[in-house]
Amino acid sequence: MSRKKLTVYDYLQSKGKRQLSIMFVHNVEEARAAEEAGIDMICTGHDAPQFGIYTTFEDLKRIRAAAPSCFMQSGSAYPCSSVSEALKLCNSYLEFGADCVYGGTWSYDWIRELRAANVPINSHVGLIPAKATWIGGFRAIGKTAEEAAGVLRHTLELQEAGVIGVEMEVVPTKVAEFITKNVDIITMSMGSGAGCDGQYLFANDILGYTDGKIPRHARVYRDFKAEYDRLQTERIAAFKEFHEDVVNKNFTEPGITVGIEDREYEKFLELAEKELG
Repeated sequence: MSRKKLTVYDYLQSKGKRQLSIMFVHNVEEARAAEEAGIDMICTGHDAPQFGIYTTFEDLKRIRAAAPSCFMQSGSAYPCSSVSEALKLCNSYLEFGADCVYGGTWSYDWIRELRAANVPINSHVGLIPAKATWIGGFRAIGKTAEEAAGVLRHTLELQEAGVIGVEMEVVPTKVAEFITKNVDIITMSMGSGAGCDGQYLFANDILGYTDGKIPRHARVYRDFKAEYDRLQTERIAAFKEFHEDVVNKNFTEPGITVGIEDREYEKFLELAEKELG
């Protein structure tokens, strides 16, 4: 059953009316599953192995094709050196069908210029991983009144600059809900409670195959790591059996070979004798 993909207008109009399901996907299989499951929005990145993202830019195009009804965000972990470079990057995503761009570390001035160029941008408040060194590492943001007011201020300034939404990461639930009710843009909760406009999780956490520690705010729905381990054990066993069959020349059964009638083979031997002199 087909469904209407959210436009930027629909995305903004959903505020206060429905919760958005938002998921980071790493590959075509996850994108296709998100499409079938009715996930509202998928997020993608590329060429960032330091964050466990091995997707290439070309993979993003295949992900877009695999999930045509999902609102799609794309972004890069590499910093741009100028707003013109950022605009070029944004256009490269929009050209293949991404609906918005992640600009979590871009300045207000850049965001204003990109908004003037009609680029839909989602940003980031609270715990911003790329800025973790400035806040003392990976920790909750907003547990003091002053810090909570800072998150509100940051969100309002991003809204004024022209973003359409923010990822709100590890902000106290009461603070996140208050901010959500007092801004016009979409807030996407990453460990900030159900009072935001949507919930954002990574597919690898949902499926339980995250390497290392799973974030405290994540929720695991399946244990794919155990299944992947089992499949790897079976993969090795199958390869060993293949290797042994090769060594022992066990590739003679009729089901995988082609025969020749005896009389034709006899004729072949006569012709071969002539060919060989």
